[in-house]
Amino acid sequence: MSCCREFKGCNEETKISAVIFDLDGTLLDNGSASRGVLNDFLAKYGKELDKEKEEKRRVGMTQEEAVAVILKDYELPLTPEQYITEITPLYRERWSEGKALPGVNRLINHLKKNGVPIALASNSPRENIDVKISYHDGWKESFSVIIGSDQVKSGKPSPYLFEEAAKKMGVDASNCLVIEDSLVGVKAANAAKMKVVAVPSRAEADCYLLADTVLHSLLEFQPELWGLPPFDDWIDNTLPIEPIHVSGVYVNGALHESTENGTVPLPGQVFGLFFGWGKVHTDRNFKVLVSIHLDHLSHVANKRIINICFIDPNSDHTYEQQRMQIHLVGYTRAFDNKEVTSKELEKLEEYKSIARASLDLPSFTYSF
Repeated sequence: MSCCREFKGCNEETKISAVIFDLDGTLLDNGSASRGVLNDFLAKYGKELDKEKEEKRRVGMTQEEAVAVILKDYELPLTPEQYITEITPLYRERWSEGKALPGVNRLINHLKKNGVPIALASNSPRENIDVKISYHDGWKESFSVIIGSDQVKSGKPSPYLFEEAAKKMGVDASNCLVIEDSLVGVKAANAAKMKVVAVPSRAEADCYLLADTVLHSLLEFQPELWGLPPFDDWIDNTLPIEPIHVSGVYVNGALHESTENGTVPLPGQVFGLFFGWGKVHTDRNFKVLVSIHLDHLSHVANKRIINICFIDPNSDHTYEQQRMQIHLVGYTRAFDNKEVTSKELEKLEEYKSIARASLDLPSFTYSF
């Protein structure tokens, strides 16, 4: 995935004055939190989850559409109403675990601080939206408009959700920027004649053709390109971020991600050059520079490579084949479709120096 395809952007006549967000997969990593719910539910009816086609095929669907597909595919002896009644409480138990995706709180707070109206328009029912955002401080108050698919004629890919959000904000559609993660959402934004930035939670090639810009994560978003106030939170070419946790086994300069013991995998929108703290067993914390990018040689869809470079002065780490915890606290740059191997990472002296110095600052401290 390119961090940003050729930028169409905006001109003075279509200057962005409001931003409309999707929810699941765009603001929230609910997929990781809800992992296993459908599998356990199907098991009660003697069915087995088809992992290859599940989730990806339903991304962006309304609840009604997703339910219809599941009932048909797995031949469940339930009406749509019975299915929703049985499974919704199981999902609700997990919604409190949904984490904000990288760069989300930063962007919401930035737009709010600068008086830019923002709306939330999701294919989920409004009741579910309210429950999901209730676990995130300040979200409900930040959105001037919140609207679900049950409040309009039909959900995405129809334009009605976005058109209604713009109407309620009192903003012309041409002055709205939509931020989405799915092809369904991008199509809806196009139909509403709005600009759209796609941050795909999965590899959806058509997003590159239909969106104005495609990003790996909202950490790459540049408000000034849309006529919005620029960020002012970078510290000496580094960006403090909400800690991102990843654990796995360290082998040949790379961390092989693991989800054992209930560990939540990295969300799909974590790409780029990061730095932070590592720990093995009871050893002291150590400084690391970390590159995360897609493994283009792998036959596994969306498989990532997590390369680790130890940057403590005069350090001699011998952690081969050991389980390691990494906590990323800073971000330095995106990758323009360039893979950075562990050997190449060692040569990035400028970034190693920047990361090493930044980790001595209070903004980048972390305690395991």
